[in-house]
Amino acid sequence: MSDSPGTTALCAVDGIEPRWVVRPGSAEEVSRILALAWAEGLAVAPRGSGARTALGNPPNRLDLALDLTRLSAIVDYVPEDMVATVQCGITLGALAQRLAEHSQRLALDPLDGDGRTVGGVLAAGSSGPLRFRYGTGRDLLLGVRFVQADGTVTWGGAKVVKSVSGYDVPKLLVGSLGTLGVIVEATLRLHPLPAVTEAVLASAKSPAGLQDLLAALLDSSLEPDRIFLLNTEALRDFSVMLGALPAGPALLVTFGSVEEAVRSQGEAVAGLARSQGGAARRVPMTSPADLGKYLGGAGQVSFTLGCEIRRVGHWLGELERLAAAVGAPVSVVGEAGNGVLRASLAAGADGGALVRELILPLRSGLEGEGGSLVVEAMPVPLKVGFDVWGSVAPDALAIMRRIKQEFDPRGVLNPGRFVGGL
Repeated sequence: MSDSPGTTALCAVDGIEPRWVVRPGSAEEVSRILALAWAEGLAVAPRGSGARTALGNPPNRLDLALDLTRLSAIVDYVPEDMVATVQCGITLGALAQRLAEHSQRLALDPLDGDGRTVGGVLAAGSSGPLRFRYGTGRDLLLGVRFVQADGTVTWGGAKVVKSVSGYDVPKLLVGSLGTLGVIVEATLRLHPLPAVTEAVLASAKSPAGLQDLLAALLDSSLEPDRIFLLNTEALRDFSVMLGALPAGPALLVTFGSVEEAVRSQGEAVAGLARSQGGAARRVPMTSPADLGKYLGGAGQVSFTLGCEIRRVGHWLGELERLAAAVGAPVSVVGEAGNGVLRASLAAGADGGALVRELILPLRSGLEGEGGSLVVEAMPVPLKVGFDVWGSVAPDALAIMRRIKQEFDPRGVLNPGRFVGGL
């Protein structure tokens, strides 16, 4: 345990520093720490790499930061079964290195890089563009060992020893931001590494043209791994990697398979682009982390839009129109095939204008269609009186409150940070 100012400052959440930072080395130590916090009424913030500390509302209170990075072992891995059980603190990069020895991978590729921990990625619901082909963290998580707020060690899903009656525990924990329990081990479904991976940059002249190109791609028999969307501002940022810029927004489509299949599918994408009045060319393969590194930096306002896939072009156009109206260049790196747009803007002198004249109108329009807008990072003063998650249907929120009450009735885990102030 540490209470040194330097250590507690590194673990601050929205400017609120914990009183102590603890780095347990086992699930049993996590259990004892949470049992003590439960008994003493301490508020605990579980923590992995710290990459998504800005996600969520400011905590109601914060006493103890629970640093889980020492829990970094591979507990069980049988390549023939294509399943691995790992501790929560192992990074995606370290796990990928081990799995690559057997030409396998965990198909989670969040845009903020392979320095993320497995537990943090699951808790934050960070999947990445590979979800287009392989699904989200909920789909890849077979079982979980976690510690409840009172220190009870519990299992759910595959390799169940004890489960919480009536709940699909793995699915509950993914995306809950550590408010229901602390993941200490995860059993994960794996996939083969492709023999060859290549990327094709297919451009359009407008957001509407990009939507038509996306529709043609999704209606085809092609099987891409990822379908990135890059607006003009993002393309300008990445011109060093991608070479000469296209005239408008573009789709960066990746394929992973044997060489012949990859080549023929890339040629087919080029044909689709030409048929829609655009163009396409092969570009150097780049990682999602390379494309995501401009999103959510210091002083940035970054947010994620979720919409119907057929409306991606429309909402890209609306986002750029409103950003231009407030004089804020916006960089967009989206997952077009998943109906997700990730946007980042410099907060500037009047960050409040971004909220009033851009974020709130966009959120209102999206929610009217069943979509969403979640702010993932913004300067702390802008969070005052603002809910980063957006509205939730009353019935759904009531269910979430009952689940929180059952799992953590004393509000020990990340109080106030999740949807509806949970």
